[in-house]
Amino acid sequence: YSTKWPLERALFMLAGTMTILSAVLAATVSPWFLLLTGFVGINQWLYVAFGACPASLIFKHVFGLRSSSLGQAK
Repeated sequence: YSTKWPLERALFMLAGTMTILSAVLAATVSPWFLLLTGFVGINQWLYVAFGACPASLIFKHVFGLRSSSLGQAK
């Protein structure tokens, strides 16, 4: 039994955290922090379109996380 999160859960956690952080920073520091929100969205689309994004590659190689999708090697 593994206690590691599946890759998709970790990516969802990271995207949510970065989105909230960028919204708070945009409201309190500078609206330029909304670019971070756009970057998060682009990376989510990369994962949907190609099955990988920079964060997913880091999570796979550094933390050894694997996808929970059926049909993929675990």
